[in-house]
Amino acid sequence: MVRPCFLVIDPEFPGSISTRKLVIETAKFNVLTAYSGREAIETMRHFPLVSGVVLDADVRDLPCDALVSALKAINPVIPVIAISGPRGTRCTGADHHLESFDPRKLLEILSALYPEETTQIEKRNEELEREN
Repeated sequence: MVRPCFLVIDPEFPGSISTRKLVIETAKFNVLTAYSGREAIETMRHFPLVSGVVLDADVRDLPCDALVSALKAINPVIPVIAISGPRGTRCTGADHHLESFDPRKLLEILSALYPEETTQIEKRNEELEREN
């Protein structure tokens, strides 16, 4: 089974653990993490076939729309989910928007992007639980 892999762009300190990364990994998806827009672009150049991008719309080093444009120049069909606070930056280039970090809503969007893979992951988790 090939699990979807998402690039998470989180402007937290590089040594810290991203809450978004943990939520996505808990759902059994794979995650690559970038801590700036520039690092995200470089990561996309190395891994252009990631399944999607989850980004903090308030990333500090690049305007959100410029970042999304750069990522889509590498992979035009990559789905981008932008997360912002209630008064945060609106990233018009993103395909999906969350106004606050709600783990359930984020996982709903990611699961809807890859329903077959999500079903396979859930079935495998059930099998593993029965074995224990």
